[in-house]
Amino acid sequence: MSEIYDIGYRHYDGPRLGRGHTTRALTVHSLRGVFGLGRPARSKLVPFSLAAIMVLPAIVSIAIMALMRREGLSYSGFAVIMQAVLAIFLAAQAPTVVAPDLRFRVLPLYLSRPVTITEYVGAKVVAMTVALYALIAVPLTLMFAGELLVDLPGPPHTKEYAGAMVTGLLLAVLLSAFGLAIASLTPRRGLGVASVIALYLLASASVPIVYSTLLSVGNDAAARWAWLLNPFWLVDAVQVWLFGTTPNSEGGYPEGPVPLVIVVLLIAAAVAALALRYRKAASR
Repeated sequence: MSEIYDIGYRHYDGPRLGRGHTTRALTVHSLRGVFGLGRPARSKLVPFSLAAIMVLPAIVSIAIMALMRREGLSYSGFAVIMQAVLAIFLAAQAPTVVAPDLRFRVLPLYLSRPVTITEYVGAKVVAMTVALYALIAVPLTLMFAGELLVDLPGPPHTKEYAGAMVTGLLLAVLLSAFGLAIASLTPRRGLGVASVIALYLLASASVPIVYSTLLSVGNDAAARWAWLLNPFWLVDAVQVWLFGTTPNSEGGYPEGPVPLVIVVLLIAAAVAALALRYRKAASR
């Protein structure tokens, strides 16, 4: 004979915050993971050290403006100059965003709640984008604030600063989407780090080789396209087209909106690949 016991369970009658709140919570959780917040001190060492390295040139630039009364680093060239630091940050921290959920197979647990694959992937991309954009935007804003305080001769470079902020966001989205897509191919963080940095090194090393080869045979127009193999110069080409800044590459870039179209297509392809990867992982 069966008996029913009252063990004290009650229905939840509090506020239901909805899927939007769930997605925001996942975004904040992922962003905290990028910077190692809520984790041991060794998890904070790499992200905060790289963030400090990104800020250092801005401090030096302000000192140059104050002591020598001349312009410091250009806003439009900052991301290109600091691309190695940004690439290392992406390689080191992107696997922390995607690898644990894949390694410990907790994705079905997330999806048991009202969160779709699209919302899950969107939260991860947004978190990584915010982290990368902070590394770009904070030094740029410090330099601009320093320029206004020092009051150099002539008008401030407001247009160049605004352009660098806009294209810096575009660069952060592109790097985040691709970095997370590559890192998600393996559940092991070490392999994810190696994969991201290897792709960056390949892109960086191939640009001067292809450019020099095309230039040596007199094909100057095709040589300009070689710079677009590197995401940093690709976004710099968008910046030149949109805001008329000085190119940070030798010989310039192809004219027109083609670089922007390439960036949009690459972001869409990377996000789609990331969604397919997680859909496959969730089905296991």
